[in-house]
Amino acid sequence: MGLAVLTILSMISAQQGILTKAWISLLAQVFGWGRYGVPLFFGAIGLWLILRDFGDRIPTLQPEQAVGIIMAFFAGLISMHYIVSLIKPEQMLYAIGKSGRGVGITGAFLLDTSQKWLGNTGTILLQLIIWVVVITFVLGISPAEALQYLIARFAGLRTGSGGSAHRRHSFNGDPLPSELAPPPSPAAQYNTPTPPRPAAKVLGGTGENVPVEMQNINPSVSNINVPKQQTSTDEVTIVPEFTVGAQAWRLPTVSDILEEGSEQYYSEDLIRKQVRIIEDTLVSLGAPVRVQEINQGPVITQFGTEPLFISSRTGRSTKVKVSKIAGLADDLALALSARSIRIQAPIPGKGLVGIEVPNEQASLVSLRDAMESEAFANVKGRLRLGLGQDVSGQAVIADLRSMPHLLVAGATGSGKSVCVNSIIAALLLQNSPDTLRLILVDPKRVELTQYNGIPHLLAPVIVDVDRVVATLRWITREMDSRYRRFASTGARNIEDYNQRVVKIQDLSPIPYIAVLIDELADMMMQAPEETERVICRLAQMSRATGIHLIIATQRPSVDVVTGLIKANFPARIAFAVASSIDSRVILDMPGAERLLGQGDMLFMPPDIAQPLRLQGAFVSDRELDRLITFWRNAVEPTEHDSIKSLPGDGPSVQEIVSQPQLFPTFDEPASQNAQIKDQLLPTSVEIFLTENRASTSLLQRRLRIGYTRAARLMDYLTDMGIVTEEKQGQFRKVNRPVAEELLRSLNPDDVGAAGDTGVFQ
Repeated sequence: MGLAVLTILSMISAQQGILTKAWISLLAQVFGWGRYGVPLFFGAIGLWLILRDFGDRIPTLQPEQAVGIIMAFFAGLISMHYIVSLIKPEQMLYAIGKSGRGVGITGAFLLDTSQKWLGNTGTILLQLIIWVVVITFVLGISPAEALQYLIARFAGLRTGSGGSAHRRHSFNGDPLPSELAPPPSPAAQYNTPTPPRPAAKVLGGTGENVPVEMQNINPSVSNINVPKQQTSTDEVTIVPEFTVGAQAWRLPTVSDILEEGSEQYYSEDLIRKQVRIIEDTLVSLGAPVRVQEINQGPVITQFGTEPLFISSRTGRSTKVKVSKIAGLADDLALALSARSIRIQAPIPGKGLVGIEVPNEQASLVSLRDAMESEAFANVKGRLRLGLGQDVSGQAVIADLRSMPHLLVAGATGSGKSVCVNSIIAALLLQNSPDTLRLILVDPKRVELTQYNGIPHLLAPVIVDVDRVVATLRWITREMDSRYRRFASTGARNIEDYNQRVVKIQDLSPIPYIAVLIDELADMMMQAPEETERVICRLAQMSRATGIHLIIATQRPSVDVVTGLIKANFPARIAFAVASSIDSRVILDMPGAERLLGQGDMLFMPPDIAQPLRLQGAFVSDRELDRLITFWRNAVEPTEHDSIKSLPGDGPSVQEIVSQPQLFPTFDEPASQNAQIKDQLLPTSVEIFLTENRASTSLLQRRLRIGYTRAARLMDYLTDMGIVTEEKQGQFRKVNRPVAEELLRSLNPDDVGAAGDTGVFQ
């Protein structure tokens, strides 16, 4: 370092000493004009000797970069001396070098040797080759990439569009560099109405994953994954018609109902800046990493980082722990000025730690993007769900048959209701009422009531919580009925049964049934034990019968999403929640508390241990209106024998929903006539008369009902004067005259018969 400083001062000083003058003269004769680069070389070596004890805390120079810099120095000497020899050809090469002009004796020797062995033409070619090697070593760009970049720049200048031939642009409007832009497909040269769609990922269905393109941008960032365009311009269409018997249904076309999403934008300069900040920040915090891979998604960018080694005082190198990197999420968010950063440590199947940074500009992911993807067409079946796009911009397709039930949870405004509407829209676009029937439960009376009137509904949208449990019991009876049908035909599941009944004239295929409950918390507050018992039984046994549950809640607490319910719902979707405790309730692991909201979600498939981060598919109200109007205007369906229960199985779901409310609402006065409409009131009175005592637990045991309903029955009977008020430590007494009078007014014949048997004695 001192020699470098002394050399620089001697060069710029007007007065030089004997030693410094001799030193500068020696440098001029040996290197000529290249003597000004010698002190820089010495200074770099001195600086490295000073900072080498800091380990990985300082930027490292790769060996190939150091070799490239040295080669550039000597290649520059040859090139400059060759130019000087052309200007003054009468002078000898060594004479020019010894005089301190040109590039000294070194450049003269190298140029003379190359011209002697290779000639003048060979020398020029040798210089070109050396400069290409220098650029490759120093910048980390191959000759092919450099040529492709120059061709793209030249083509942009000729067209005056600045590279507008690419569909994707950077944030500042500059043309996207070729090292980030995917190569245009042959189909893109023609004016096709359908734009290229991202490659897709299949979950829970058949189909192959389309590989993601990997490109180099610099030595520190080895791979950038960008969505690959499809080479096929054929629009993926749903089967337009499905016929059962005499009833024919025409399915809606995806392009007529759904709208396209927005294009994805990204900037290479911004990505390079973020890479540098991530590496510098983690190095300063004692956790050095190197970014090896970048996945660009619609809302976030995932940086795949490789942990490096740290040198201890004893000289032993140890690799950075993954847990240490995972604990620095808040520090990275501060350095990157990001709203929230999620660290996936490690990325499944890769030796990298994923750092997920929000994009400056989010892209809209539409349901049409997923349903027109290649993977959606590869999945066989009619229960395909286009959930959204992952961190690399690939469409994620799931099959409801393989889930077979789905739990959706998240805070208010996180995108839960949009996800439910997207699932319903995907099912309605693929199925006619002959292949799928729906039961929708919406206690909030806001999200799902708009679907009233479509022919897929088994009953109008259920908005009264009191009728939900009865409806679920009907579904349980329908499940048992289907199992008896399977046993009679020797079928194992609904697909096998529908294939067998085609050959039997007396039987008809049965449709799938999807039950969507928009708010589980309301049901758990009304009748927690009954709700949990019925849901768990359906979830355990209904898969083979084609009955699937989709349950959503905005209150992910342990008293709503119980352990039994969660154990029977292996497929789960978690949107943004308030705390890591809520995330653990949904996914059994933290992470959902760091989501961004507005459709940002973690999807846990039943066959993958780690959740996938997705941007959910968006369906607008205008698209839903078009879809609902299409089905409302469709031909009225004929009577579906496939959804009827077997004889003796009780009322149908239509009859259950059309029944009056079990208990009066708060808006209406609770008259005695409304109270006695409850069928369990007479039975409760008879039980109390038989036992000669009254209690809530007695009603629960004898009637097999939940505490909420039993307590309400007790309140009604207390208001009517049949039982006494509750006293601590004592049973309630029964007012026999009032009770017998009530029974006699309801059904005199039954009372007389009961009296003969000694019930009222």
